[in-house]
Amino acid sequence: MKKIIVLMTMMVFVLASCDNNGKENSKAQEKEGTTAVEEQVANVEEQVASEVAPDFTLNDINGKALALSSLRGKYVVLDFWGSWCGWCIRGIPNMKEYYNKYKGKFEILGIDCNDSEKEWKAAVKEYELPWLHVYNTNDSGVLEAYAIEGFPTKIIVDPDGKIVKTIVGEDPEFYTFLDQLFAN
Repeated sequence: MKKIIVLMTMMVFVLASCDNNGKENSKAQEKEGTTAVEEQVANVEEQVASEVAPDFTLNDINGKALALSSLRGKYVVLDFWGSWCGWCIRGIPNMKEYYNKYKGKFEILGIDCNDSEKEWKAAVKEYELPWLHVYNTNDSGVLEAYAIEGFPTKIIVDPDGKIVKTIVGEDPEFYTFLDQLFAN
């Protein structure tokens, strides 16, 4: 995870250091569809994507241990959310739509954040969330391992267990990415 933080910091500096001269010098690249900045961002994203998702084991809604590594072989969306998070709740209809749209092509693992076990179970039941869920205790270290700072955060992990993309907030980019990933 430290590698991801360092790479993201580098990306911010690259973006911040771009000036008009840098943009003017990339005219040829723009004609090819990318700017120098986009190319550098893509390189950083590629390095981040090679980062293996830290494994963890938490209890599912029925109290059984569930390890992230047990889901290898398929795409997994780690959805860090909480019943107290307005944006998380607002995003549930879209999450359900895409879960059904690409059923069998990926799994969602809802990771509760900052709820009591009772509140978490009630929210899963109330919103009829059909995917996998685990209860994240305050001392699990999962939030730190994934450097979670905002909610919701969705992390897409490929079948080999590598992080493909991280999206913080309820962003339409997440659904666009799923469409691109699973359209075939």
